[in-house]
Amino acid sequence: MTEEKKKDLLEKGAIIQRDYETYAIAPHIPGGICDPATLRKIADVAEKYNAKALKLTSAQRIAIVGIAEDDIENAWKDLGMSPGAAIGLCVRSVKFCPGTTFCKRGKQDSVKMGMELDKRYHGVNLPSKFKIGVSGCTNCCGESRIKDLGFIGRPKGWEIVVGGSAGLSPAIAESLADGLSDDEALDLADKVINYYKDCDTKQRLGKYIKKIGFEEFKKEILT
Repeated sequence: MTEEKKKDLLEKGAIIQRDYETYAIAPHIPGGICDPATLRKIADVAEKYNAKALKLTSAQRIAIVGIAEDDIENAWKDLGMSPGAAIGLCVRSVKFCPGTTFCKRGKQDSVKMGMELDKRYHGVNLPSKFKIGVSGCTNCCGESRIKDLGFIGRPKGWEIVVGGSAGLSPAIAESLADGLSDDEALDLADKVINYYKDCDTKQRLGKYIKKIGFEEFKKEILT
């Protein structure tokens, strides 16, 4: 596959599948929260274009898997939704739990925080892929401890953690600050992302932090 075609498919929000003939598309559904009409629309499009499956993804989206290349553009038109940033060097996803909106264990409003982070950062270009997790309590259902940037709800505010990762080089995120209000947490997230955006690196945030040292990174962000 040529680089030009890869770029074209990326712009179309299409991911080639194992058979190298069909594609998956995943409309963006922040936090996996949607109404019944959206579910019906996704199901209708999947049926119309003979999708092989619908897959609930780890990024809280619904991927329409196994459609023909010629159907990609029409499928998006029928959906009337924007693509999720499933691939590329950018903020791929903001994963968040029900928090105080729905869950009896929630200490902070992870839905409100997650929606705001998604609005600000989803798809923003960065040196490497970047994932954000928001958890309303220390159970960490938003997988905050294994994300590049994580929010953990505590009784007195948000704890912010950085540098986590799953995949080939799993790492647990380190605590950057604690007891933050919503506004303070968002301000700190902005500092982390803008700092990383300007870094001369192709490494994930966690590996970059290990390279320069966590205390040096913390000093750069907090001072």
